[in-house]
Amino acid sequence: MPGTPIAPKIPHEITQHGQTRIDNYFWMRYREDPEVLKYLHAESDYQEEILQHTQTLQDGLFVEMKARIKETDISAPEKRGRYFYYTRSEQGRQYPIYCRKEASLDASEEILLDQNLIAEGKSFCRIGAFSVSPDGNKLVYSVDPDGSEKCILRIKNLIDGSLYPEFFENTWGSVYDHRGVEWAADSETFFYVTRDEASRPYKLWRHSLGCDPARDSLLYHETDETFFLFVLKTRSEKYIMTNHRNTMTSEMRFLPADELNAELKVLQPRQRGLEYFAEHHGDSFLIIANENAKNFRLLRTPVITPGKENWVEVIPHREDTLIEKINIFRDYLVLEERRGGLKQLRISSPDGLSAVRYVQFPEPAYTLFASRNPEFDAATFRFEYTSLITPLSVIDFHMAGSEWEVVKEDEIPSGYDRTQFVSERVFASAPDGTQVPLSIVYKKGLERDGQNPCLLESYGSYGMSSEPSFSSDRLCLLERGFVFAMGHIRGGSEMGRAWYEGGKMLNKRNTFTDFIACAEHLIKEKYTSTPRLAILGISAGGLLVGAVMTMRPDLFGAVIAKVPFVDVINSMSDATIPLTTLEYDQWGNPDDEEYFNYMMSYSPYDNIRATAYPHLLITTGLNDPRVAYWEPAKFAAKLRELKTDDSLLLLKTNFDAGHGGASGRYDYLKEIAFDFAFLIDKLGVGS
Repeated sequence: MPGTPIAPKIPHEITQHGQTRIDNYFWMRYREDPEVLKYLHAESDYQEEILQHTQTLQDGLFVEMKARIKETDISAPEKRGRYFYYTRSEQGRQYPIYCRKEASLDASEEILLDQNLIAEGKSFCRIGAFSVSPDGNKLVYSVDPDGSEKCILRIKNLIDGSLYPEFFENTWGSVYDHRGVEWAADSETFFYVTRDEASRPYKLWRHSLGCDPARDSLLYHETDETFFLFVLKTRSEKYIMTNHRNTMTSEMRFLPADELNAELKVLQPRQRGLEYFAEHHGDSFLIIANENAKNFRLLRTPVITPGKENWVEVIPHREDTLIEKINIFRDYLVLEERRGGLKQLRISSPDGLSAVRYVQFPEPAYTLFASRNPEFDAATFRFEYTSLITPLSVIDFHMAGSEWEVVKEDEIPSGYDRTQFVSERVFASAPDGTQVPLSIVYKKGLERDGQNPCLLESYGSYGMSSEPSFSSDRLCLLERGFVFAMGHIRGGSEMGRAWYEGGKMLNKRNTFTDFIACAEHLIKEKYTSTPRLAILGISAGGLLVGAVMTMRPDLFGAVIAKVPFVDVINSMSDATIPLTTLEYDQWGNPDDEEYFNYMMSYSPYDNIRATAYPHLLITTGLNDPRVAYWEPAKFAAKLRELKTDDSLLLLKTNFDAGHGGASGRYDYLKEIAFDFAFLIDKLGVGS
């Protein structure tokens, strides 16, 4: 029964590099086995029973969180062509409604897509791609119906509201920024990407409205299993681009958006270790590239002869500044940079050299997220600004006069006074002497007596930085006396590209020891103590908390591992699993003995031993294409087998979702309320 070790089936024996491992829970990967779902449901029933006494607390937390969001709201309208596009939400409804107005914000509203209607009768629904044709009369959108991220693509006639008869299955569409489909200039043709059996986006197709999808033209087949293939359109709308990427190499191809029968032309052939990204301006491509430039440099090359032999340097490499992204407009160039751990916006003329200035930010610690800024002729640059104590604000920066305009700031209907909270940025010393930034927030008046509950989060992989942003949900913890801390550990890019490379491949253990150093710093400086210190990580951040928990089980009071990547060796040895081949340059290939031994030294599943562990909550999604459900399930089962303590161990499975959890906004808040109730209960905090 759950709560006690389960009887293993026939052990699975795995031999690599002369080492034989016995995996008693390998059978959990076979979801067609009735015992698998039986086990997952039994674990879910067990966690519901064990935490039943927190139901009132969960309900109260949900009410608090809901009171802090403006349930009926509208996003800041974004101008594209002759329309203003926006989404709005309505009280009591889970999903956004996609709308637009023509020419003026005073015009009548046109509803393009009501996600609530699409989601009727479904327990999960996410929009993937969302793209309106240049003439404004058609919409291509895709829907992820179960969290697998395998999207179904449909076409809507915006004149009469009807759907075109053709539809497309197993397509790629980003549930994060709604990219995945791009229109040709004629508004009758579009380009889309399909996935292979491992869910890798790998084929680019061209479709003409009204035609049989079976007759679509295949423009490119990415046969290298370590590369993903994406499609995008330049802001100038002159070119359709493909972006072929693995973790350390990229390649781009392009074709004119107004030449329907054109073939893709390579910009610069892939070369191992060369990463670049290009945007179009006039007769040139502007490129950021890492050749002889760890932190990237800016270059220019002619469209007609774009290869790197013709690249001309515009901005040289800078040791203290990482170029993360390029945004080109008719009259302006905006570079998203990172310096000293903080994001910067460098604005100049399109040549990159004249009229240079930086956006000035009002706080010493903050973060920002650039919006899509689709208009090539725009004179404003829109971004979202936030900090640990400042709610998200939509900013239009007027590039001509360097004026900052707040278009919208998230409201906290139940009330919020930022002056009642303190934000700090301190440094923890890693074992090798590296100084690791740590962002901290807590309520004013809190005493550093070592008795405060604390939640420490981080990520530390793929060069993705942990951003010190505001969370209205987090106020539930801060108001109860929690300290919240975010470790900016190696494996992210907070301190530049070297920071990323210092936490990957054969340097990966730095990610974990940096995080442990952050935890020890919080205890040493009496923000908290071991029994009241909780850690949380998601996905590769779940690997992080799983690894540090097995390295230092004595250091933490509670752990939340959400959709955690914890079975490193087995997953990286199986090329049929999504992401595996792409990530050989992230973690290493276990076929290489050196990498095998190194991964074995930290893989959480392989380092579980007979000892006492903290209270642990593990979550997973049955349809997760990124971290398969069996990794968290096996991790929980093996821990039950070996752990020597009476600490709580819970496995919660969302049977209707994937990697991102619940899709509806209220369902998502209930998931957070559950996590927070677990923390409050196990850290001994008054409810």
